[in-house]
Amino acid sequence: MQRGVAYGVMAGAIWGFIFLAPRLLPDFSPLLLSSGRYVMYGLVSVAVALPFARRLASKLTRADVVALVKLALVGNLLYYMLLATAVQMVGVAPSSLIVGILPVTVTLAGRRDHGAIDLRRLFWPLMMVMAGIVCINIDVFSDAGGNAISIVTKLVGLACAVGALLSWTWYAVVNARYLQANTHFDGNEWSVLWGIVTGVLGGIAWIVVLLLPPGFVQTGVSPARWQMFWIVGFALAAGGSWLGNTLWNAASKRLPLTLSGQMIAFETLFALLYAFVYDQRMPRLPEVLAIVLLLGGVCWSVRQHAVARAPSGAEREAPAH
Repeated sequence: MQRGVAYGVMAGAIWGFIFLAPRLLPDFSPLLLSSGRYVMYGLVSVAVALPFARRLASKLTRADVVALVKLALVGNLLYYMLLATAVQMVGVAPSSLIVGILPVTVTLAGRRDHGAIDLRRLFWPLMMVMAGIVCINIDVFSDAGGNAISIVTKLVGLACAVGALLSWTWYAVVNARYLQANTHFDGNEWSVLWGIVTGVLGGIAWIVVLLLPPGFVQTGVSPARWQMFWIVGFALAAGGSWLGNTLWNAASKRLPLTLSGQMIAFETLFALLYAFVYDQRMPRLPEVLAIVLLLGGVCWSVRQHAVARAPSGAEREAPAH
């Protein structure tokens, strides 16, 4: 079990970097950050798929391709574009805390599925989550950080964080339902195909950016910044989208569902840690309250969900970002 916990913590440490990347590259547009990251992820997925590419191609149907395109657009490109926008507008802390309630929103979205938990068991966890959201909004709109950010910018940033949460919630539910209804791919094969399709879509988005007038999406940056862009993009692709998932799957195989589900909280904790270290500051009181309430509510919800349902292989798939 100790090894499983270690794998879960390492996965969270890697995924936490996903939230910091837009802060490291503030001079790049969210669209470029998203498309660049997933072009790299597509290349990594192609390399992983090469040994069994013929088997994958023989099982792939037109319906699979349509599903993969939808899932890649919403669950990868749109999700990270919204997340990057939120981080650049309101910061890592509110963005990561809002997206961090994903286990709760997925449970709510799948409430009509077979074996779903009785929502009455989630009343108090949801109240904790709502209180945490109130705290993080108080911090954002109180100007406690001394940043001269307009109210409109803050509202748009928070809306983008909520949009990222909703897009990934939609992906998680729709993807799980599709895999349950179509069992000719295992989780690893489907993840590889998803990465390849995402890479193709990221490449198309990149070409569109290049065809637009200069400055329309991306302003000019120095060659050194472009080098940093590709280094960060590769780290996100190889680390956040591949190594993190591998570590998470290894953790899930060694831990009971009641514990593995709560390991997801380490992603948010590491995102916050990286942000506070990068900003060279301690968390403010509303942020501390939000962290305690949101993570407490999420962990409580996961435990309630796990007690009500027996673990299955589909539930333990990595929540790949």
